[in-house]
Amino acid sequence: MTSHPRTADGPAAADVTHGDPEPTRPSGVRAPSPPGRRAAAIRSGLAHFGVFGAPGVLVYAWFVLVPIGLSVYYSLTNANPFNPPRRWVGLRNYRMLLHDQQFHTALRVTVTLTVIVVIVPNVLGLLVALLLDRRGRFYHAMRSVFFTPMILSSVVVSVIWTRLLDVDGPLNQALRGLGVHHPPAWLSDPDVALYSVASIISWQMLGFCVVVYLAGLQSVPVELHEAAAIDGASAFGRFRAVTWPLLAPAVTINTVVLLISAFKTYDYIKVITNGGPGAGTTATIAFDVLATGFDSNHVGYASAMAVVMLAIVCLATAVALRILRAREIDL
Repeated sequence: MTSHPRTADGPAAADVTHGDPEPTRPSGVRAPSPPGRRAAAIRSGLAHFGVFGAPGVLVYAWFVLVPIGLSVYYSLTNANPFNPPRRWVGLRNYRMLLHDQQFHTALRVTVTLTVIVVIVPNVLGLLVALLLDRRGRFYHAMRSVFFTPMILSSVVVSVIWTRLLDVDGPLNQALRGLGVHHPPAWLSDPDVALYSVASIISWQMLGFCVVVYLAGLQSVPVELHEAAAIDGASAFGRFRAVTWPLLAPAVTINTVVLLISAFKTYDYIKVITNGGPGAGTTATIAFDVLATGFDSNHVGYASAMAVVMLAIVCLATAVALRILRAREIDL
């Protein structure tokens, strides 16, 4: 009499071996979800998006995408609220921009202003951050002092500096006291006014750059500085080989923010010089857009200028991001 071998699981386990073995799934491979479960997961994801994401997307679309779309539409018309009816003119407004000397001057002024505002606060901000990257109450207080202009309104800053840079203002009075008999007319000289405005914007944006660079300096590992010092690197050598490469993300942030902020400058120009002195010596594209659209009521032509400005800003930002991110180092 032959008996079946018993296993740890009892006789039933032996009986199972007589049938076809059940196929086993390789470890780590999940069984496909039933269609009903996938549909429920999709509905759950859409519900979460509707609760948490949709409000922000709707606000962004209403206040950003819709105005951009309207600007593009108006730029293809002769829109003028005081001269109806509105007619479709196609690319005529853009062709007019190619031969508009005033727009070319505004573009040159805007590019000059942007270059100054991008370079000066970046360089001075890095130098100040290196000086303030120390412990102590004095250095903490100085960080607050440098950041204070950032919390002021640009209109307030413009009014203050307009008084300071007046022909008979405190700055020129001080220069006369030092023996300068004919100090510059900072805001009324066509050769100086643009650089004066750029200096005011750079002064206000300096605190932002200082804070970003301080954050970057304090994120550099101390061990890297110590290793470089052991290898005999000087202070400048440690900055060039260790600190500067690791500050690449901070450089990217400052450059992009300053580029966008400077290219759309309007309030400083309106308050300080109103586009003068002379014929548009400090008038930026943003200033001309608002003057053309609201003062002259040529909404279609102003929209074309705004669309061109948006395209230039997007292109310049994309190029800057591509160049600056290429040198960033991931720790």
